[in-house]
Amino acid sequence: MIEPVNLIAATAFGLEAILKRELADLGYAGEVVSPGRVRFSGDAAAICRANVFLRTADRVLIEVASFPAADFDALFESTKSLPWTEWIPRDGAFPVIGRSLKSQLSSVPACQRAVKRAIVDSLLAGYQTTELPETGSLYKIEIALLKDVATLTLDTTGPSLHKRGYRARGNLAPLKETLAAALVLLSFWKRERPLIDPFCGSGTIAIEAAMIGRQMAPGANREFAAEKWSRIRSEFWEEARSDAGARVEPPLEERIFGGDVDGRALSIARDNARLAGVADDIHFQQRDFADLTSKRRHGCIITNPPYGQRLGERRALEPLYASFPEVLRRLPTWSHFILTAFPNFESTIQKEANRRRKLYNGRIECTYFQFHGPQARRAIPADDAEAGGEEAGAESVGSAEEGAETERTPKPRVTTPVFGGLTPKAREQADLFRARLTKRSRHLRRWPTRRGVSCFRLYERDIPEIPLVVDRYEDYLHIAEYERPHDRDLAQHADWLDLLVHTAAEALEIDRQKVFFKSRRRQRGNLQHERVAEDRCEVTVSEGGLKFLINLSDYVDTGLFLDHRQTRALVRDECSQAQMVNLFGYTGSFSVYAAAGGAAGTMTVDWSNTYIQWAQRNMALNEFAGDEHAFLKCDARTFVAQFPESNYFDIAVVDPPTYSNSKRTELDWDVQRDHAELLNHLLPLMKVGGVIYFSTNFRRIKFDEAALRGVAVREISSQTVPEDFRNRRIHRCWRLVRES
Repeated sequence: MIEPVNLIAATAFGLEAILKRELADLGYAGEVVSPGRVRFSGDAAAICRANVFLRTADRVLIEVASFPAADFDALFESTKSLPWTEWIPRDGAFPVIGRSLKSQLSSVPACQRAVKRAIVDSLLAGYQTTELPETGSLYKIEIALLKDVATLTLDTTGPSLHKRGYRARGNLAPLKETLAAALVLLSFWKRERPLIDPFCGSGTIAIEAAMIGRQMAPGANREFAAEKWSRIRSEFWEEARSDAGARVEPPLEERIFGGDVDGRALSIARDNARLAGVADDIHFQQRDFADLTSKRRHGCIITNPPYGQRLGERRALEPLYASFPEVLRRLPTWSHFILTAFPNFESTIQKEANRRRKLYNGRIECTYFQFHGPQARRAIPADDAEAGGEEAGAESVGSAEEGAETERTPKPRVTTPVFGGLTPKAREQADLFRARLTKRSRHLRRWPTRRGVSCFRLYERDIPEIPLVVDRYEDYLHIAEYERPHDRDLAQHADWLDLLVHTAAEALEIDRQKVFFKSRRRQRGNLQHERVAEDRCEVTVSEGGLKFLINLSDYVDTGLFLDHRQTRALVRDECSQAQMVNLFGYTGSFSVYAAAGGAAGTMTVDWSNTYIQWAQRNMALNEFAGDEHAFLKCDARTFVAQFPESNYFDIAVVDPPTYSNSKRTELDWDVQRDHAELLNHLLPLMKVGGVIYFSTNFRRIKFDEAALRGVAVREISSQTVPEDFRNRRIHRCWRLVRES
């Protein structure tokens, strides 16, 4: 029988407060004596109960002695003088481990050897024997030196307490069960609330939460080193396990949800949940984080997303973390608890956490970011506030200060979302936007019919603080956003955009399912026709009596530039019996117009397979088929440099991007730098009198007319910008005629 002794519950750095509270729940007063160590007093029953019930402790240790040890003599003699026969039997196995910090005895192996020899001498004398076989039960000893003070402990646990016994198969980067339990205990989750882990991996957080919700003791189904010690009677272990069984509550009415994109990880998670006895309490489903949603008003997200340790891995994860505000705003009244080591997490998501706690996932330093949902707050005892306020189940709003969570006066319910939300200013802007769209729609009501136009521009940043472009493609709306400074964070901005898109659909009486939104950023590199989705919403529209396929969902641009409507008509009018070349051909709309104008032949040149195929489909849609219509997958500069014939083309259209840096060619394209050289190489391919239409959306271009040889140049931008475009400088266009 063991009389009350000093015990130490060891845990990971940062979890001392929650472990101290766990001990209090078991009836033991704990004291944090050093990082990761909480001392409490207890007897044999306390050893058993602590091992069976503690969720965040790694092991339970008996503090044998603590004494000054600045040299090996002091360490050896003090250790030898202790009554080791009271703990270790004659055949007991007693390996020694050690650690040293800020102490003169810095060689851990040497300290271990000194302690081992001292214990051997003590046991040999105590048992009056000449040998110690060490074939019996395990009594692992630790010598810990801190600032020249030695502490000797006996490990009662054996394999670490995080080994609950339910992890049948590991995942690539499993979260320790003790840390997962701590994440739940530091949150506001209760068994009656929804809980989602969208990056559940092998299911550890969800399983630990289910065990907490059902009051299932984590150590009830495993063995401990001290169970084989003669000084701790087996009935104490039986009583601890019996108490654990009596505390188990019925299955959760609100099932926990665990989602992940990795089907293999989910298979492991289901096996683990089954072994833990909580399979019916958790629903695991293969689901992308981007699809996260819930109909429940309140709940908790508790998750440990991937954060990578190598620079390349972190860069690959940047889009994922940037998407957090967009996704989490769908759960505006939930609380969100995120453990990550991803650098600059708060600046990436443009949101400050209510609380932060430094924790370690293995050896990786992480931060536990806590975003508190908008719910009325109940009184929280000061001790519980230190451990996250879970005891009260309250949700704190607004302040991340320590004192804010210790207030005992209930606060009124707050409705400000955690992520996102709309301000009165946003609603005022929506009203202005509605009024402007209504006015423009009324103004253009008869104009499209008179012109035979069914696709036109309705709005182009008319109101400076609403930098949107709204195009109508028959019964569809295509809305694009252009970057402009504002005071909204990412989630608020996403809500603002949703409001304006909804406003546009309502004002123009368009089915919301037929409204498509894109975000355009300042052109950096090859963003001219960047792919943004994989939805493939294709629609056939009419223009000038011709048909065109547009894609409203997958690209920044739709495939039909509305500002070139007039230019396309000019090309058609000049193409009778002409040979026409369409450089930077994109989706071939100029080629279709040329064919409709009676061109003898067309040649569409583009570097993209996607756009060459799109151009072919547009030509086929208008029943222009035959060998006279050619499609070449080729870089425009290579084409003009290698085309075998001169004086061949009557009409050429050159509508290049501002910038392009395709991976398929070492040469990048800069319209300011490269336009004159391209045109000079193209001119010899043109017949005398042949016409080149050169157009660009680069407003600051300085057209280098002086560098061109044997050509008459005239800017015709005023003729080519359609009247539905308020911005008369949407593009610039020149008509070049070869003279010699």
